[in-house]
Amino acid sequence: MGSSIKQLENRDRPREKLLELGVKQLSTSELLAIVLGSGNRDQNAVELAQDILKDHNHSLSELSKNSVNDLIKYRGVGEAKAINVIATLELGKRRSSESALEKAIISSSKDAFNQLYPFLSDLSTEHFYLLTLNRANKVIKSNCISQGGFSSTVADPKLIFKCALEQNASGIILAHNHPSGNLKPSDEDLSLTKKIANAGDLLDLAVLDHIIIAGESYTSFMDNGYLA
Repeated sequence: MGSSIKQLENRDRPREKLLELGVKQLSTSELLAIVLGSGNRDQNAVELAQDILKDHNHSLSELSKNSVNDLIKYRGVGEAKAINVIATLELGKRRSSESALEKAIISSSKDAFNQLYPFLSDLSTEHFYLLTLNRANKVIKSNCISQGGFSSTVADPKLIFKCALEQNASGIILAHNHPSGNLKPSDEDLSLTKKIANAGDLLDLAVLDHIIIAGESYTSFMDNGYLA
């Protein structure tokens, strides 16, 4: 039978260790153990957390893709614990997006990727985002335009321009994710981008780029010559 956290020395218990040494001294598995609260009959919370992380290549990004039903497959993880894990990971992503927004000036496709990654990196379905920028190329807002299935989503140009004009944008960056992991733009991606760029010319609203995000990587339409 696995050891109980109560049998560990104080410095080895995640909560006590946090209080004594500070949160930065805890490993990822210890932080996850605090979120879980308890383990199961054979494992303490730290051991359960280690198993869960091991199954996800020790990647919080991979873990973020789980649903409640995925997590409750682990012995000792009920619905309430699964919800705690999902909510905690989502808070982390939102904090990252807020930090990026505070100082976001877009001067390259990498800057755009860094801004959009927290929104599009861990999704199992395709989402379309719009980044609005002012004349200094500072981000005004990240906007979710639509969300769809595994292989596609519908982005309405009218909604895109309505959103951009309401936010007094001078330029926009389009973005969507490919859950399949394929970074190559589809014919529909190319056609939609050209259509939006042409409409933007008429409105004096520049389409600066279109970013496709798949996992940790991205494709820039501007960098690859898809957007003249």
